[in-house]
Amino acid sequence: MPTEILMPALSPTMEEGTLAKWLVKEGDTVASGDLLAEIETDKATMEFEAVDEGVIGKILIPEGSEGVKVNSPIAVLLEDGESADDIGTTPAAPAAAADEAAPVAPEEAAPAPAQAATAATPAPAAPQGADGNRIFASPLARRIAADKGLDLAAISGSGPRGRIVKADVENAKPQAAAAPAAAAPATAPAPAAAAAPSADQVARMYEGRTYEEVKLDGMRKTIAARLTEAKQTVPHFYLRRDIQLDALLKFRGELNKQLEGRGVKLSVNDFIIKACALALQAVPDANAVWAGDRVLKMEASDVAVAVAIEGGLFTPVLQNSDTKSLSTLSTEMKDLAKRARDRKLAPHEYQGGSFAISNLGMFGIDNFDAIVNPPHAGILAVGAGVKKPVVGADGELAVATVMSVTMSVDHRVIDGALGAELLNAIKDNLENPMMMLA
Repeated sequence: MPTEILMPALSPTMEEGTLAKWLVKEGDTVASGDLLAEIETDKATMEFEAVDEGVIGKILIPEGSEGVKVNSPIAVLLEDGESADDIGTTPAAPAAAADEAAPVAPEEAAPAPAQAATAATPAPAAPQGADGNRIFASPLARRIAADKGLDLAAISGSGPRGRIVKADVENAKPQAAAAPAAAAPATAPAPAAAAAPSADQVARMYEGRTYEEVKLDGMRKTIAARLTEAKQTVPHFYLRRDIQLDALLKFRGELNKQLEGRGVKLSVNDFIIKACALALQAVPDANAVWAGDRVLKMEASDVAVAVAIEGGLFTPVLQNSDTKSLSTLSTEMKDLAKRARDRKLAPHEYQGGSFAISNLGMFGIDNFDAIVNPPHAGILAVGAGVKKPVVGADGELAVATVMSVTMSVDHRVIDGALGAELLNAIKDNLENPMMMLA
Protein backbone atom coordinates (compact mmCIF):
# COMPACT_ATOMS: atom_id res chain seq x y z
CA MET A 1 0.00 0.00 0.00
CA PRO A 2 1.38 3.48 -0.83
CA THR A 3 3.17 5.13 2.11
CA GLU A 4 2.98 8.85 2.78
CA ILE A 5 6.26 10.69 3.37
CA LEU A 6 5.65 13.26 6.11
CA MET A 7 7.13 16.69 6.70
CA PRO A 8 9.84 16.03 9.31
CA ALA A 9 10.51 17.94 12.52
CA LEU A 10 14.17 18.79 12.02
CA SER A 11 14.56 20.88 15.17
CA PRO A 12 12.91 20.83 18.61
CA THR A 13 11.14 24.14 17.96
CA MET A 14 9.97 23.40 14.42
CA GLU A 15 6.20 23.47 13.85
CA GLU A 16 6.26 24.24 10.14
CA GLY A 17 8.88 24.74 7.47
CA THR A 18 9.58 25.57 3.85
CA LEU A 19 10.12 22.78 1.34
CA ALA A 20 13.00 24.58 -0.36
CA LYS A 21 14.01 22.01 -2.96
CA TRP A 22 13.21 18.48 -4.05
CA LEU A 23 16.31 16.34 -4.68
CA VAL A 24 14.24 13.56 -6.30
CA LYS A 25 11.45 13.45 -8.87
CA GLU A 26 8.43 11.24 -9.43
CA GLY A 27 9.49 7.79 -10.60
CA ASP A 28 12.89 7.85 -8.87
CA THR A 29 13.88 4.80 -6.82
CA VAL A 30 15.19 5.63 -3.34
CA ALA A 31 16.73 3.64 -0.50
CA SER A 32 16.95 4.32 3.20
CA GLY A 33 19.41 7.17 3.74
CA ASP A 34 19.02 8.73 0.29
CA LEU A 35 18.50 12.50 0.28
CA LEU A 36 14.94 13.49 -0.64
CA ALA A 37 14.68 17.24 -0.14
CA GLU A 38 16.08 20.40 1.42
CA ILE A 39 13.92 21.76 4.23
CA GLU A 40 14.19 25.28 5.67
CA THR A 41 13.43 25.26 9.39
CA ASP A 42 13.16 28.17 11.80
CA LYS A 43 16.92 27.84 12.28
CA ALA A 44 18.63 26.47 9.18
CA THR A 45 18.37 24.72 5.82
CA MET A 46 18.79 20.97 6.27
CA GLU A 47 18.67 17.86 4.10
CA PHE A 48 15.90 15.29 4.64
CA GLU A 49 16.70 11.60 4.20
CA ALA A 50 14.48 8.67 3.22
CA VAL A 51 13.73 6.12 5.94
CA ASP A 52 12.24 3.45 3.64
CA GLU A 53 13.06 2.12 0.20
CA GLY A 54 10.66 2.41 -2.72
CA VAL A 55 9.69 4.55 -5.68
CA ILE A 56 8.57 8.18 -5.46
CA GLY A 57 5.01 7.78 -6.73
CA LYS A 58 3.78 11.33 -6.32
CA ILE A 59 5.09 14.65 -4.99
CA LEU A 60 2.28 16.31 -3.03
CA ILE A 61 4.00 19.57 -2.02
CA PRO A 62 5.92 21.51 -4.71
CA GLU A 63 9.33 22.94 -3.89
CA GLY A 64 9.28 26.50 -2.63
CA SER A 65 6.11 25.92 -0.58
CA GLU A 66 6.12 27.79 2.74
CA GLY A 67 4.28 27.04 5.96
CA VAL A 68 4.22 23.26 5.49
CA LYS A 69 3.08 21.80 8.82
CA VAL A 70 5.19 19.14 10.53
CA ASN A 71 3.80 15.61 9.96
CA SER A 72 1.71 16.67 6.95
CA PRO A 73 2.14 14.47 3.80
CA ILE A 74 4.60 15.86 1.25
CA ALA A 75 5.03 12.86 -1.08
CA VAL A 76 3.93 9.25 -1.60
CA LEU A 77 6.32 6.27 -1.64
CA LEU A 78 5.41 3.11 -3.57
CA GLU A 79 6.67 -0.37 -2.74
CA ASP A 80 7.36 -3.28 -5.13
CA GLY A 81 4.31 -4.13 -7.20
CA GLU A 82 2.53 -0.86 -6.52
CA SER A 83 1.86 1.81 -9.11
CA ALA A 84 0.86 5.43 -9.12
CA ASP A 85 -2.68 4.32 -9.99
CA ASP A 86 -2.98 2.98 -6.42
CA ILE A 87 -2.62 6.46 -4.94
CA GLY A 88 -5.91 7.85 -3.72
CA THR A 89 -7.95 4.89 -5.08
CA THR A 90 -7.25 2.19 -2.52
CA PRO A 91 -10.62 0.73 -1.41
CA ALA A 92 -11.58 -0.03 2.17
CA ALA A 93 -8.17 1.02 3.42
CA PRO A 94 -7.29 -0.89 6.59
CA ALA A 95 -6.56 1.13 9.68
CA ALA A 96 -2.93 -0.01 9.45
CA ALA A 97 -2.41 2.35 6.52
CA ALA A 98 -4.51 5.17 7.90
CA ASP A 99 -2.05 5.78 10.69
CA GLU A 100 0.56 6.98 8.19
CA ALA A 101 -1.40 10.21 7.69
CA ALA A 102 -2.31 12.98 10.07
CA PRO A 103 -5.05 11.97 12.55
CA VAL A 104 -8.58 12.54 11.30
CA ALA A 105 -11.58 13.13 13.55
CA PRO A 106 -14.07 10.23 13.38
CA GLU A 107 -16.87 12.44 12.12
CA GLU A 108 -14.64 13.66 9.27
CA ALA A 109 -13.56 10.22 8.06
CA ALA A 110 -15.75 9.17 5.14
CA PRO A 111 -16.10 5.36 4.72
CA ALA A 112 -14.50 4.00 1.55
CA PRO A 113 -16.68 1.84 -0.74
CA ALA A 114 -16.07 -1.87 -0.17
CA GLN A 115 -15.15 -4.18 -3.08
CA ALA A 116 -16.41 -7.72 -3.45
CA ALA A 117 -12.98 -9.15 -2.75
CA THR A 118 -12.79 -7.50 0.68
CA ALA A 119 -16.42 -7.06 1.67
CA ALA A 120 -16.53 -10.26 3.68
CA THR A 121 -13.28 -9.57 5.53
CA PRO A 122 -13.24 -6.87 8.21
CA ALA A 123 -10.35 -4.41 8.08
CA PRO A 124 -7.64 -5.22 10.65
CA ALA A 125 -7.43 -2.79 13.55
CA ALA A 126 -4.35 -0.63 13.76
CA PRO A 127 -1.96 -1.86 16.47
CA GLN A 128 -2.09 0.07 19.70
CA GLY A 129 0.33 0.45 22.57
CA ALA A 130 -0.38 -0.30 26.20
CA ASP A 131 -1.65 3.26 26.61
CA GLY A 132 -4.21 2.81 23.83
CA ASN A 133 -2.40 5.14 21.45
CA ARG A 134 -2.01 4.13 17.81
CA ILE A 135 1.40 2.82 16.75
CA PHE A 136 2.87 4.45 13.66
CA ALA A 137 4.70 2.01 11.35
CA SER A 138 5.23 1.59 7.63
CA PRO A 139 3.29 -1.23 5.89
CA LEU A 140 6.54 -3.06 5.14
CA ALA A 141 7.59 -2.85 8.79
CA ARG A 142 4.20 -4.29 9.84
CA ARG A 143 4.55 -7.24 7.50
CA ILE A 144 8.08 -8.03 8.67
CA ALA A 145 6.98 -7.75 12.31
CA ALA A 146 4.08 -10.14 11.68
CA ASP A 147 6.40 -12.66 9.98
CA LYS A 148 8.90 -12.50 12.85
CA GLY A 149 6.22 -12.52 15.54
CA LEU A 150 7.31 -9.18 16.97
CA ASP A 151 5.12 -6.82 19.00
CA LEU A 152 5.29 -3.36 17.41
CA ALA A 153 4.45 -1.81 20.78
CA ALA A 154 7.85 -2.93 22.07
CA ILE A 155 9.84 -1.41 19.20
CA SER A 156 11.10 2.17 19.13
CA GLY A 157 10.73 3.92 15.78
CA SER A 158 13.51 5.97 14.18
CA GLY A 159 11.37 7.54 11.46
CA PRO A 160 9.52 10.87 11.49
CA ARG A 161 7.13 11.24 14.46
CA GLY A 162 8.62 8.04 15.94
CA ARG A 163 7.37 5.99 12.99
CA ILE A 164 8.63 2.39 12.91
CA VAL A 165 10.44 1.56 9.66
CA LYS A 166 11.94 -1.57 8.13
CA ALA A 167 15.35 -1.15 9.79
CA ASP A 168 13.78 -0.87 13.27
CA VAL A 169 11.95 -4.18 12.88
CA GLU A 170 14.92 -6.00 11.36
CA ASN A 171 17.17 -4.87 14.22
CA ALA A 172 14.65 -5.70 16.95
CA LYS A 173 15.35 -8.65 19.21
CA PRO A 174 12.58 -11.27 19.57
CA GLN A 175 12.54 -10.97 23.37
CA ALA A 176 11.69 -7.29 23.01
CA ALA A 177 8.21 -8.33 21.92
CA ALA A 178 7.27 -9.37 25.43
CA ALA A 179 8.21 -6.05 27.00
CA PRO A 180 5.15 -3.84 27.52
CA ALA A 181 5.36 -0.33 26.19
CA ALA A 182 5.87 2.22 28.93
CA ALA A 183 2.91 4.47 29.48
CA ALA A 184 3.61 7.97 28.29
CA PRO A 185 3.64 10.44 31.17
CA ALA A 186 0.85 12.95 31.14
CA THR A 187 1.94 16.30 29.85
CA ALA A 188 1.17 19.22 32.08
CA PRO A 189 -1.05 21.75 30.33
CA ALA A 190 0.80 24.83 29.14
CA PRO A 191 -0.05 28.05 30.97
CA ALA A 192 -2.55 30.22 29.15
CA ALA A 193 -1.00 33.03 27.17
CA ALA A 194 -1.67 36.54 28.37
CA ALA A 195 -4.34 38.35 26.39
CA ALA A 196 -2.92 40.76 23.83
CA PRO A 197 -4.46 42.95 21.13
CA SER A 198 -5.12 41.10 17.90
CA ALA A 199 -3.37 42.04 14.65
CA ASP A 200 -6.55 43.74 13.41
CA GLN A 201 -6.93 45.70 16.63
CA VAL A 202 -3.34 46.95 16.40
CA ALA A 203 -3.78 47.87 12.73
CA ARG A 204 -6.90 49.90 13.55
CA MET A 205 -4.88 51.97 16.02
CA TYR A 206 -2.77 53.21 13.11
CA GLU A 207 -5.46 53.90 10.54
CA GLY A 208 -4.48 56.90 8.46
CA ARG A 209 -0.76 56.44 9.21
CA THR A 210 1.71 55.21 6.62
CA TYR A 211 3.57 52.01 7.46
CA GLU A 212 5.10 48.92 5.87
CA GLU A 213 3.84 45.50 6.94
CA VAL A 214 6.71 43.03 7.41
CA LYS A 215 5.86 39.35 7.22
CA LEU A 216 7.30 37.23 10.06
CA ASP A 217 9.48 34.32 9.02
CA GLY A 218 9.81 31.10 11.02
CA MET A 219 12.84 32.28 12.96
CA ARG A 220 11.22 35.56 14.03
CA LYS A 221 8.06 33.72 15.16
CA THR A 222 10.12 31.25 17.18
CA ILE A 223 12.23 33.97 18.82
CA ALA A 224 9.08 35.88 19.78
CA ALA A 225 7.41 32.80 21.25
CA ARG A 226 10.46 31.49 23.14
CA LEU A 227 11.53 34.80 24.65
CA THR A 228 7.96 35.66 25.68
CA GLU A 229 7.69 32.27 27.37
CA ALA A 230 11.10 32.69 29.04
CA LYS A 231 10.32 36.15 30.41
CA GLN A 232 6.92 35.03 31.71
CA THR A 233 7.94 31.68 33.25
CA VAL A 234 11.57 32.06 34.34
CA PRO A 235 12.04 33.97 37.64
CA HIS A 236 14.89 36.29 36.62
CA PHE A 237 17.15 38.22 38.94
CA TYR A 238 20.15 40.34 37.98
CA LEU A 239 23.69 40.77 39.29
CA ARG A 240 26.01 43.56 38.07
CA ARG A 241 29.76 44.12 38.28
CA ASP A 242 32.36 46.43 36.75
CA ILE A 243 35.45 44.64 35.46
CA GLN A 244 38.79 46.34 34.78
CA LEU A 245 40.27 45.17 31.47
CA ASP A 246 43.70 46.82 31.34
CA ALA A 247 45.63 43.68 32.33
CA LEU A 248 43.61 41.56 29.91
CA LEU A 249 44.09 43.99 26.99
CA LYS A 250 47.86 44.07 27.58
CA PHE A 251 48.05 40.28 27.86
CA ARG A 252 45.89 39.84 24.75
CA GLY A 253 48.19 42.12 22.76
CA GLU A 254 51.27 40.11 23.77
CA LEU A 255 49.62 36.79 22.89
CA ASN A 256 48.40 38.04 19.51
CA LYS A 257 51.94 39.07 18.55
CA GLN A 258 53.15 35.55 19.34
CA LEU A 259 50.22 33.97 17.45
CA GLU A 260 50.60 36.02 14.26
CA GLY A 261 52.54 33.23 12.56
CA ARG A 262 49.65 30.80 13.16
CA GLY A 263 47.05 33.19 11.77
CA VAL A 264 45.24 33.38 15.13
CA LYS A 265 43.96 36.64 16.57
CA LEU A 266 42.29 36.44 19.98
CA SER A 267 39.34 38.71 20.75
CA VAL A 268 38.18 39.95 24.12
CA ASN A 269 35.14 37.72 23.65
CA ASP A 270 37.41 34.64 23.50
CA PHE A 271 38.73 35.54 26.96
CA ILE A 272 35.17 36.06 28.24
CA ILE A 273 34.15 32.59 27.00
CA LYS A 274 37.15 31.03 28.76
CA ALA A 275 36.56 33.04 31.93
CA CYS A 276 32.93 31.89 32.15
CA ALA A 277 33.85 28.27 31.43
CA LEU A 278 36.47 28.18 34.20
CA ALA A 279 34.14 29.99 36.61
CA LEU A 280 31.49 27.31 36.07
CA GLN A 281 34.11 24.72 37.07
CA ALA A 282 35.11 26.76 40.14
CA VAL A 283 31.43 27.08 41.17
CA PRO A 284 30.05 23.69 40.07
CA ASP A 285 26.63 24.16 41.68
CA ALA A 286 26.00 26.99 39.20
CA ASN A 287 26.89 24.81 36.21
CA ALA A 288 23.35 23.46 35.95
CA VAL A 289 20.14 23.56 33.93
CA TRP A 290 16.45 23.53 34.81
CA ALA A 291 14.70 20.29 33.79
CA GLY A 292 11.11 20.87 34.92
CA ASP A 293 10.96 18.70 38.05
CA ARG A 294 14.71 18.54 38.68
CA VAL A 295 18.03 20.31 38.17
CA LEU A 296 20.77 18.74 36.03
CA LYS A 297 24.30 19.54 37.23
CA MET A 298 26.69 19.44 34.30
CA GLU A 299 30.28 18.21 34.42
CA ALA A 300 31.79 20.05 31.45
CA SER A 301 31.38 23.77 30.78
CA ASP A 302 29.33 24.08 27.58
CA VAL A 303 29.03 27.81 26.90
CA ALA A 304 26.59 29.27 24.35
CA VAL A 305 27.38 32.56 22.61
CA ALA A 306 24.73 34.74 20.97
CA VAL A 307 25.45 35.50 17.31
CA ALA A 308 23.41 38.12 15.49
CA ILE A 309 22.25 37.18 12.00
CA GLU A 310 19.86 38.84 9.57
CA GLY A 311 16.37 38.62 11.04
CA GLY A 312 17.31 37.01 14.35
CA LEU A 313 20.07 35.28 16.26
CA PHE A 314 21.69 31.93 16.99
CA THR A 315 23.36 30.71 20.17
CA PRO A 316 25.96 28.16 19.02
CA VAL A 317 27.45 26.13 21.87
CA LEU A 318 31.16 25.69 22.50
CA GLN A 319 31.33 22.34 24.25
CA ASN A 320 34.02 21.57 26.85
CA SER A 321 35.12 25.21 26.83
CA ASP A 322 36.92 24.76 30.13
CA THR A 323 39.44 22.29 28.64
CA LYS A 324 40.13 24.10 25.34
CA SER A 325 42.89 26.62 24.72
CA LEU A 326 42.12 30.23 23.89
CA SER A 327 43.31 29.73 20.30
CA THR A 328 41.04 26.68 19.88
CA LEU A 329 38.06 28.57 21.28
CA SER A 330 38.80 31.49 18.95
CA THR A 331 38.97 29.24 15.87
CA GLU A 332 35.81 27.33 16.79
CA MET A 333 33.89 30.51 17.57
CA LYS A 334 34.77 32.08 14.21
CA ASP A 335 33.67 28.92 12.39
CA LEU A 336 30.38 28.63 14.31
CA ALA A 337 29.61 32.33 13.84
CA LYS A 338 30.20 32.14 10.09
CA ARG A 339 28.01 29.06 9.65
CA ALA A 340 25.37 30.59 11.91
CA ARG A 341 25.14 33.63 9.63
CA ASP A 342 24.87 31.26 6.64
CA ARG A 343 22.22 29.22 8.54
CA LYS A 344 24.30 26.09 8.14
CA LEU A 345 24.51 24.98 11.77
CA ALA A 346 23.36 21.47 12.67
CA PRO A 347 20.89 21.23 15.59
CA HIS A 348 23.47 19.71 17.96
CA GLU A 349 25.65 22.80 17.45
CA TYR A 350 23.08 25.24 18.86
CA GLN A 351 21.31 23.03 21.41
CA GLY A 352 22.41 22.44 24.98
CA GLY A 353 24.80 24.39 27.14
CA SER A 354 24.25 25.58 30.69
CA PHE A 355 25.29 29.23 30.39
CA ALA A 356 25.26 31.87 27.66
CA ILE A 357 27.06 35.08 26.72
CA SER A 358 25.55 38.04 24.87
CA ASN A 359 28.10 40.71 23.96
CA LEU A 360 26.79 44.06 22.71
CA GLY A 361 29.88 45.97 23.79
CA MET A 362 31.16 45.92 20.20
CA PHE A 363 28.11 48.03 19.30
CA GLY A 364 28.98 50.64 21.92
CA ILE A 365 26.33 49.51 24.46
CA ASP A 366 27.48 50.29 28.01
CA ASN A 367 25.23 47.77 29.77
CA PHE A 368 21.95 45.87 29.32
CA ASP A 369 19.90 43.02 30.77
CA ALA A 370 19.63 39.79 28.74
CA ILE A 371 16.81 37.21 28.89
CA VAL A 372 17.72 33.75 30.13
CA ASN A 373 17.40 31.14 27.37
CA PRO A 374 15.87 28.02 29.00
CA PRO A 375 17.03 25.55 30.10
CA HIS A 376 20.17 27.61 30.79
CA ALA A 377 20.55 28.86 34.36
CA GLY A 378 22.15 32.16 33.41
CA ILE A 379 23.37 34.54 30.73
CA LEU A 380 26.08 37.21 30.91
CA ALA A 381 25.27 40.51 29.19
CA VAL A 382 28.56 42.19 28.25
CA GLY A 383 28.89 45.92 27.68
CA ALA A 384 31.65 48.00 26.12
CA GLY A 385 35.01 48.64 27.74
CA VAL A 386 35.38 52.39 28.28
CA LYS A 387 37.91 54.61 30.02
CA LYS A 388 36.71 55.62 33.48
CA PRO A 389 38.23 57.20 36.60
CA VAL A 390 38.86 54.61 39.31
CA VAL A 391 40.25 54.73 42.84
CA GLY A 392 43.31 52.49 43.18
CA ALA A 393 44.21 50.27 46.13
CA ASP A 394 46.43 53.08 47.46
CA GLY A 395 43.58 55.56 47.32
CA GLU A 396 44.99 57.37 44.31
CA LEU A 397 42.70 58.36 41.42
CA ALA A 398 43.59 56.72 38.11
CA VAL A 399 42.11 55.97 34.69
CA ALA A 400 41.20 52.39 33.73
CA THR A 401 39.35 50.55 30.98
CA VAL A 402 36.17 49.32 32.66
CA MET A 403 33.60 46.88 31.26
CA SER A 404 30.13 46.65 32.79
CA VAL A 405 28.49 43.20 32.87
CA THR A 406 25.08 42.04 34.04
CA MET A 407 24.35 38.39 34.79
CA SER A 408 20.70 37.34 34.43
CA VAL A 409 19.97 34.27 36.54
CA ASP A 410 17.17 31.69 36.79
CA HIS A 411 16.32 31.77 40.50
CA ARG A 412 14.97 28.22 40.34
CA VAL A 413 18.52 26.96 39.78
CA ILE A 414 20.82 29.61 41.27
CA ASP A 415 20.20 31.62 44.42
CA GLY A 416 21.61 35.07 45.09
CA ALA A 417 24.75 34.06 47.00
CA LEU A 418 25.61 31.32 44.48
CA GLY A 419 25.11 33.73 41.60
CA ALA A 420 27.34 36.30 43.27
CA GLU A 421 30.05 33.65 43.72
CA LEU A 422 29.87 32.77 40.03
CA LEU A 423 30.04 36.38 38.85
CA ASN A 424 32.96 37.10 41.19
CA ALA A 425 34.82 34.09 39.72
CA ILE A 426 34.23 35.46 36.19
CA LYS A 427 35.54 38.87 37.30
CA ASP A 428 38.66 37.36 38.90
CA ASN A 429 39.47 35.41 35.73
CA LEU A 430 39.15 38.46 33.49
CA GLU A 431 41.14 40.79 35.76
CA ASN A 432 43.89 38.15 36.18
CA PRO A 433 44.02 36.64 32.68
CA MET A 434 47.24 34.68 33.18
CA MET A 435 45.37 32.54 35.72
CA MET A 436 43.28 31.16 32.87
CA LEU A 437 46.38 29.53 31.38
CA ALA A 438 47.49 27.89 34.60
